[in-house]
Amino acid sequence: MASAVPPEGVFAAVAAEIGRVVDADVTAISRYDQAGTATAVGTWARTGHGVPFAIGTRFELGGRNSITFVYETGRSARLDDASTASGPSAVYIRDRYGSSVGAPIRVQGRLWGAVVVMSTRPNPLADDTETRLSGFTELVATAIANAQARVELRQYAAEQAALRRVATLVARAVPPEEVFAAVTTEVGGVLDAEFTFLSRFDPAGQAVVVGASSRTEDGAVPIAVGTRYDLADWHVAALVSQTGRPASIADHLASSGELAEVVRVLGVRTAAAAPINVEGRLWGCVSVLSVRDRPLSADTADRLSEFTKLVGSSLANAEAQAALRASRARIVAASDTVRRRIERDLHDGVQQQLVSLALEVREAQLSASGGDGELVRRLDGVVAELTNVLDEIREISHGIHPAALEEGGLWPALRAVARRASLPVRVDIGTRARFPEPVEIAVYYVVREALTNTVKHADATVSDVHLAVADGRLLVAVKDDGRGGADPAGGSGLVGLRDRVEALGGRLWLDSPPGGGTTVQIALPLT
Repeated sequence: MASAVPPEGVFAAVAAEIGRVVDADVTAISRYDQAGTATAVGTWARTGHGVPFAIGTRFELGGRNSITFVYETGRSARLDDASTASGPSAVYIRDRYGSSVGAPIRVQGRLWGAVVVMSTRPNPLADDTETRLSGFTELVATAIANAQARVELRQYAAEQAALRRVATLVARAVPPEEVFAAVTTEVGGVLDAEFTFLSRFDPAGQAVVVGASSRTEDGAVPIAVGTRYDLADWHVAALVSQTGRPASIADHLASSGELAEVVRVLGVRTAAAAPINVEGRLWGCVSVLSVRDRPLSADTADRLSEFTKLVGSSLANAEAQAALRASRARIVAASDTVRRRIERDLHDGVQQQLVSLALEVREAQLSASGGDGELVRRLDGVVAELTNVLDEIREISHGIHPAALEEGGLWPALRAVARRASLPVRVDIGTRARFPEPVEIAVYYVVREALTNTVKHADATVSDVHLAVADGRLLVAVKDDGRGGADPAGGSGLVGLRDRVEALGGRLWLDSPPGGGTTVQIALPLT
């Protein structure tokens, strides 16, 4: 014990020492499990006597036998005639042993297991055997407590490391599906569970698997992500759905339904689950399953709760970000609608009125051409001013909302922008396909603003505009050979455009090293 030997080493040593001290033929140390069973964790037999069961053997409690008496009473027990033994464990001792004595092992005030000594001789074990066993059971209890403390410390450290890894993903605002995958992997590792699933509930009494992991040798997941199931088919998930609290079941074989049959074929019995709450409402649960001979610990459901809190935080963050993006997209759409209306009002109203007025002035000029020369000259000036005003309104109209974009898409609209620029612009557009209107508008304004900044600030000799489609995204780059050093915070207009791009789920980058030119890039999803 002082050299911190693992518990199984202490069990073997104690079993052997007890057997010799109390003059027994066989010693067995067993741990009581949750489901009314006991598991052998340490055994010893005198030379010439075989151990009746191997370490790891699990047997049901019940009937008339020493290990069941200790379990039921919490006190030492004696059976002087093994032939009278009954119950599932009696098969190991009946017709082989004469007497047996069992003593309880208590760890931190809780009944943990029992030490049972057996003799094959007709004379029963000594009367003071129970008392002599008590000193050894205290040693076993201390060894177990020390080992548990070390294990719990390691578990705590591993759990905190896993929680930090998941929390880092949550803080980075990665998509929820990445958090789901990370949580199932980390939970399976920390709790040493063969299978971990994350499910989302719906109001119809069903759930869908949104995350899954396996720690089996082949790594196969028996229930794939995307699988929809009735909660009634998965008992532990149904308990969480009904109560909103952590739950565990000791015998998964009792569940019924198609999903339970899949789990049953795998030999899974014990299961635990904890609820996932998002802003006060029950969203789903995390479930862990373990195979038949490796039951989950009693605190598994509670330990799951720390991970489910992180999942809830991630979902709340994702929902808030989705709401923000939707709000920004609505603002952008409303702004575009207003721009489109103003452009049409200018085109159909003011521009048409000015064109009509110019025609009337031209007619008056023709009528007066044979008469007053001064009037003709003044009318010429009026026509010239009207033409200038029309050109300015057309230019303003282009800035408010590009009509060419509505009529022909990005191909003609960007070429028109390039032609109006006061420096050479090479346009490379790899497709003439039409894209969603908000995407086309965002690209148009980014290219126009980037070229405007190049003309105003870059001292460039040429600019390149490149557009391509890859991996479901529209990729656009505007690059010049100017002096670089651009700062978007300096009022370049790119800050507002970045908001427009990000409102559509895209990203905008600015690369402008001093003396190295400036590149503006955007990536916009097309779905």
